[in-house]
Amino acid sequence: MAKAIGSSGHEALCRALTDARIGAGQAQLAGRLHCHQSLVARIESGEHRVDVIELVVLARAIGVSASTMSTVVETETPEDHRI
Repeated sequence: MAKAIGSSGHEALCRALTDARIGAGQAQLAGRLHCHQSLVARIESGEHRVDVIELVVLARAIGVSASTMSTVVETETPEDHRI
């Protein structure tokens, strides 16, 4: 059984979210999300696994489409990745 955290797709998502957020600090994004800055840091570092709803909310707060973020994950996830 493969773990999503630490997988190439998960790492790609973390990089994409961080890159999309550049220009706005973690604290600014946390304010838009009504959460603690530490949660944003855990998401970007890969310590927090993002579910689909969180992806949509994060993407909206950053100002990118969730489908763009999803495409990054799809591209970086190997065909033989298991659940």
